[in-house]
Amino acid sequence: MLDQATIHKLTRRGVAEIVSEEEFVRLLQAGAPLRLKMGFDPSRPDLHLGHVVGLRKLRQLQDIGHQVVLVVGDWTAQIGDPSGRSATRTMLTAEEVRSNALTYMEQFFRIVDKQKTEVRWQTEWFGKFTLKDVVRLTAKFTVAQFLQREDFRKRFDAGHPIAITELLYPLMQAYDSVVIRSDVEFGGTDQKFNLLVGRELQQMQGMRPQQCFMVPILVGIDGVQKMSKSLSNYIAVDEPGADQYGKVMSLPDAEIVPYFELLTDTPDAELAEMRAHIAGGAVNPMTLKKRLAHEIVRMLHGPEDAQAAQEHFERVHQQGDIPADIPTYAFNGAPLVDVLVSAGLAASKSEARRLVAQKAVEVNGAAVSPETPPTLKAGDVIRVGKRRFVKLG
Repeated sequence: MLDQATIHKLTRRGVAEIVSEEEFVRLLQAGAPLRLKMGFDPSRPDLHLGHVVGLRKLRQLQDIGHQVVLVVGDWTAQIGDPSGRSATRTMLTAEEVRSNALTYMEQFFRIVDKQKTEVRWQTEWFGKFTLKDVVRLTAKFTVAQFLQREDFRKRFDAGHPIAITELLYPLMQAYDSVVIRSDVEFGGTDQKFNLLVGRELQQMQGMRPQQCFMVPILVGIDGVQKMSKSLSNYIAVDEPGADQYGKVMSLPDAEIVPYFELLTDTPDAELAEMRAHIAGGAVNPMTLKKRLAHEIVRMLHGPEDAQAAQEHFERVHQQGDIPADIPTYAFNGAPLVDVLVSAGLAASKSEARRLVAQKAVEVNGAAVSPETPPTLKAGDVIRVGKRRFVKLG
């Protein structure tokens, strides 16, 4: 039997909703190993801290004896799924999917115990599907049911197209749960509809329905929108520790405690003290951010990288030093905007101009303005934001 403190940690900390929580707790207390399903579509190979919230929950359950089953959506990734987007994802080739999946799993196993994880590829079962199998599967649900999914409903009401292939996606995800005999499926709150379809399909097949375990959506480093690569407000799992550390230090103060709560094991009582101290001005938020940044880098890269990242931050950002290992860009006389794009400091000329307009670009320590573009020369050091440098060679 698990004690109440453990149950509280598993069902309250870093949890948005469990369907059904009562049944989930009963299954935990029964003691039999549960099959914990986490599926992913390797349409992109990279993970960020928003994904880590759910991965940490998987690891907690692994550590008390439960089995993680990682379902690689190598079949559904070739179909496309909006997943809350206003447009469909691009279909990928099998080769692109496999390459992305291998990169994903390297990052996944930084948090989840590889030795306690069963990896399954959808092609094991969907590769054998016939048209008859597809028709039988689609016959179990109606279009009206699927239009209850929020992103489908919004697009339908707005007159935007919804491909038939997109309606197949929740069915295929649900069928995964049947095949692997999932006891609990994990996802973000935006995946609730798909998880519930899996629960319903299992019941139709005479199986015990899976529990749907949903984790919160982590706010990005802008403190406003959910963490997302497309919004450039993310901290990637595989980026260098120094960059991760610096991004954590840029967090708004209001996100310090939520990040501690969702991404660390800091006790609840200590979190309450942090909230009170921040609200009362009894602590410098930078002190807490440095601790948070150190813990996150240590989790993803190890203690040595965490210490090196902290020393780098203190040297470059608090003491104003320029890193000794900044990259060199072969300067050819191009104007600043072109250099920013070519050197990888901006994604496009429009972004480069925006950075300059925001006074986010320095040359040799002096901020650049649109009205007075600098005349660049070899040896100049360009700095964008707080963390990105390049030296003109």
